[in-house]
Amino acid sequence: MTEETPGFEEKPDVPSDAATPEDAAQEAESADKAGSAPAGDVQDVALQAQLDQVRTALNERTADLQRLQAEYQNYRRRVERDRVAVKEIAVANLLSELLPVLDDVGRAREHGELVGGFKSVAESLETVVAKLGLQQFGKEGEPFDPTIHEALMHSYAPDVTETTCVAILQPGYRIGERTIRPARVAVAEPQPGAQSAKSASDEDTKASDEESGGPEEG
Repeated sequence: MTEETPGFEEKPDVPSDAATPEDAAQEAESADKAGSAPAGDVQDVALQAQLDQVRTALNERTADLQRLQAEYQNYRRRVERDRVAVKEIAVANLLSELLPVLDDVGRAREHGELVGGFKSVAESLETVVAKLGLQQFGKEGEPFDPTIHEALMHSYAPDVTETTCVAILQPGYRIGERTIRPARVAVAEPQPGAQSAKSASDEDTKASDEESGGPEEG
């Protein structure tokens, strides 16, 4: 019969490198932390990508809005320009129909027939057309300009140095920069050969002055 030593119990052999429950818990916690870090980075990247998409969409919408605003401003300017042009054309057409009446008024004034009630009506008519922007042009002695003058008569004159309006047969009329009727005029050009003769005379006079003004030989 074997004797047992009191207070001594045999324990199974445990390897020295075996992990304790505390070590296992720490390792599990470390593994959880290691696994959670990459998931957070992926989420941040996804949020950044969504933010970039939102910014791109916002920039595109802003550019679209600016383009629409510019197109609207151009449209308003075109409408205003067309409105003014249509108004000018309508006024010009109306005044063109009144030009023969104004011509009659002018001839009556030249002959001293603009008297009494006819004078009052004529002056009222001239005031109204002036308010609508009608301007008369064309004066004797001004240089001939084919863009605003229409030559109906032609002659030569020794006292002109360029083609000149010597008589206004019908005055011209304009509204702003728009000519609705050119001035109908008689023009005169310099006499053929007069310019060369004048130049020769000027040269002779100059030469004579130089000879007379030179030093005298003693």
